[in-house]
Amino acid sequence: MERLQRHRFELKYRISEAKAQQIRFFVQDYLKCDVYGATQPDLSYSVNSLYIDSPNLKTYQDTINGDRNRFKLRLRYYNFDDSPVYFEIKRRLNKIIIKKRAKVHRWAVNDLLAGQIPRADFLVQQNSEEFAALEEFSYLQNLLIAKPSMHVSYRREAYEMEQSNAVRITFDRDVRSTVLKGVAFLTHDPGDFKVFGDEVILELKFTDRFPLWLQELTQLFHLRQESAAKYVDSLEGLRFKKIQMA
Repeated sequence: MERLQRHRFELKYRISEAKAQQIRFFVQDYLKCDVYGATQPDLSYSVNSLYIDSPNLKTYQDTINGDRNRFKLRLRYYNFDDSPVYFEIKRRLNKIIIKKRAKVHRWAVNDLLAGQIPRADFLVQQNSEEFAALEEFSYLQNLLIAKPSMHVSYRREAYEMEQSNAVRITFDRDVRSTVLKGVAFLTHDPGDFKVFGDEVILELKFTDRFPLWLQELTQLFHLRQESAAKYVDSLEGLRFKKIQMA
């Protein structure tokens, strides 16, 4: 769906909707709305992620412990009945984000998550790079004995350079989550838990040096970088909610 930035830096901010509207106008002088959002009335589209984790939630624990070298496993899909599912490995090596993914036919998902050895025909586009990513995903999943743990959905408004993927800016709204115990392709808004309330998650993603105009943006709008990990914050928030209801 989106152009992949395989190696990138990633800065996150929690902002109000009013500030998001102001930043949108600033960003539109430098970037174009991506092709999927540009056709929508609100310039946004639904994103769904199934996070895969071990029984003791290792990838969650690695994040809250602040491990410099860590990874997450997730399946990403969009709200189309027969659309492919992206098997993604998202690694953090110090400050660098490294992403690998494979675009898989939806009919192959259950077999893969049940431990089936990857096959080339599982891929929508058969190539060695994506097959290697799928093999690595399956290896890590089996190593962790990982199963679906959490469904997270949101509306994404994204901007990018027309001829390059060097800079990408996203606004994620209405982030919602629900606990999963199996494979389920839920659609947007599966539950009533809003992970970040009415806040918008702004992400600045760039592959090389920090552009001067992005620096100007952060100064002009007084942005303060902070954590906004959708999977981790979903688990933390749902646990807190459960304690409150007990």
